[in-house]
Amino acid sequence: MRAIVYERYGGPERLELRDIAVPVPARGEVLVEVVATSINLSDWEGLRGSPGYARIGGLFRPRRKVLGSDVAGRVVAVGDGVAEFAVGDEVFGDNLSKMGGFAEYVAAPESALARKPPELSFAEASTVPQAGAIAAQAAALAARGSRMLINGAGGGSGSFMVQLAKTEGVHVTAVDNAGKLSFLRALGADEVLDYRQVDFTRTGPYDLIVDLVAHRSVFAYRRALAEGGRCVVVGGTSRTVLRMVTIGALLGRFTRRHLGLLIVHEGPAGFARVAELAAAGAIDIHIDRAFPLERVPEALAWHGEGHAMGKVVVAVRGE
Repeated sequence: MRAIVYERYGGPERLELRDIAVPVPARGEVLVEVVATSINLSDWEGLRGSPGYARIGGLFRPRRKVLGSDVAGRVVAVGDGVAEFAVGDEVFGDNLSKMGGFAEYVAAPESALARKPPELSFAEASTVPQAGAIAAQAAALAARGSRMLINGAGGGSGSFMVQLAKTEGVHVTAVDNAGKLSFLRALGADEVLDYRQVDFTRTGPYDLIVDLVAHRSVFAYRRALAEGGRCVVVGGTSRTVLRMVTIGALLGRFTRRHLGLLIVHEGPAGFARVAELAAAGAIDIHIDRAFPLERVPEALAWHGEGHAMGKVVVAVRGE
């Protein structure tokens, strides 16, 4: 089968299109014929080996040779012990533990997958699992009528998050570059900020801050929070993550503000609601652009450099 493979950490130039063996599903796994996959920050970090936590399990060389966690496709084989799916089922999910989505076939645990809603195309379904889980679990922290700020709101997780928060009656301030502000307004954001012009930590106060591109100091986050408010970061630099779980936790205890990480629960339970809302037309899926498999390096660069509005999809084969 064709797959995009890399042997060393670095930029998109490290990626190669190769013919490799089709994986064999182990016990509890299914083999999926991939129709579409989407790009996530975890793919970009895994390619570059940065931040440092992206090298867990592979300090000097990547442990997984094929990136791509969000997949949508058809089950073509099942391993022993599989009870939920059968050959021919249309499925989607986040295969973060194994990766392998930038290929024509991928083996994934059945626990990572859900049946694809018939109302969604494979491309649309592939955008939901990881970004949808992050968005749903972050938006759930906001109370109706509260003030929420989302930094990095123009990407996949952010575009879902803005819409989910608005459906719950939350006042949303969305932060990204100037080229994405009209897009964010169209999603329903009440206020938009260009991070190149405005330091969002000097605005507010906010009841909830979700930072998807975290690199601020814990003291800056604290400054922007209302009393009793919460700030959670998703990813970001290793330094920011470490400070949030140490200094941030201590600072929050003494200032009645809560600072920490968003611990995202994987699996269909984390993203099912987003898929249901999208299938019902209650929220929109925004695909910035789609690339064929052989152009995964270009797709990753487009995403990693922050150009995408919404999600970037890789169309592995026709719908």
